[in-house]
Amino acid sequence: MMYEPLVLGIETSCDETAIGIVRGRTLLANVIASSVEEHARFGGVVPEIASRAHLEAMLPSLQQAVIDAKISLSDIDAVAVTAGPGLIGALLVGVASASGLALGLGKPLYGVNHLAAHVCVDLLTHDLPREPTIALLVSGGHSSLLQVDDITSSVIKLGESMDDAAGEAFDKIARVMGLGFPGGPAIDREAIAGNPEAIDFPRGLTHSNDWATRPFDFSFSGLKTAVARYLESTPDYAKADVAASFQESIVDVLLLKALAACKKTGIDSLVIAGGVAANSRLRAVAKHRCHEAKIRLRIPAPGLCTDNGAMVAALGSLMVSAGRPASSIDLEATSSLSVSTVSI
Repeated sequence: MMYEPLVLGIETSCDETAIGIVRGRTLLANVIASSVEEHARFGGVVPEIASRAHLEAMLPSLQQAVIDAKISLSDIDAVAVTAGPGLIGALLVGVASASGLALGLGKPLYGVNHLAAHVCVDLLTHDLPREPTIALLVSGGHSSLLQVDDITSSVIKLGESMDDAAGEAFDKIARVMGLGFPGGPAIDREAIAGNPEAIDFPRGLTHSNDWATRPFDFSFSGLKTAVARYLESTPDYAKADVAASFQESIVDVLLLKALAACKKTGIDSLVIAGGVAANSRLRAVAKHRCHEAKIRLRIPAPGLCTDNGAMVAALGSLMVSAGRPASSIDLEATSSLSVSTVSI
């Protein structure tokens, strides 16, 4: 019988204090304490508030995860933690907690990459062999196209956002439209009643010269400006149509680039991960276009798209199974950790 390590994962890169526990590729617990309501009145995440919230939520979340998983802390084989990228103060809370826990239990510690973990969580919901795949990672702070040959050791960045990430664009336009924070779910809800073809908003970096020079990079700043100008010049605009058209532009660009990466590399598998992967329009259009292109699509369940501890535990479990070296017990958080660095 194949050894399935029991791993506890800690995620504190932004505004969710999350603890996950997995056995191999089986999810046992996924506890998330979000401080999003404390940030909503500011229209975005306030780092100091996030750090304090992590300190308050860490122990209760850890205790609840152990209860949910029906285990004892002494049962775990390893502790995994998000070491970066993210808000440095928030990361430090998670790394310090994980280091102390690993030291106290005498267990190995794995400091893993938050972005690689987002891709890895797919393995908890799809019982498929690990194989090379293209990953479209779309979240509040990152929009990246990755070639993942081995999630534990080989992640190649093909392209990334040159300015605002898709999630940031959602937040900013939702704020301008008075839809609240976080912007992604707000735009998604508003767009349901709208016409995605009502307004022809620009598709960044999709002109012929862009495909020649930056085929897998993203830019949403021009789109954001175009929407803001439209709102200023059209006082009686229909919110639903603006939301749907804006959302369609982002979805269209993300999938154009992702499928182009599949074609260029010859890899017929696409994983879409990160908070924006919960967007209903992105999921629907991706399913249709991947079917037409004969690309195998995998998207985690919506509840596993946003930041969570399960994804960190899942990557930690794979690191243990693959025999990857553990991190030093005095692991340091790295706010700008490169996506190509899976662990430190």
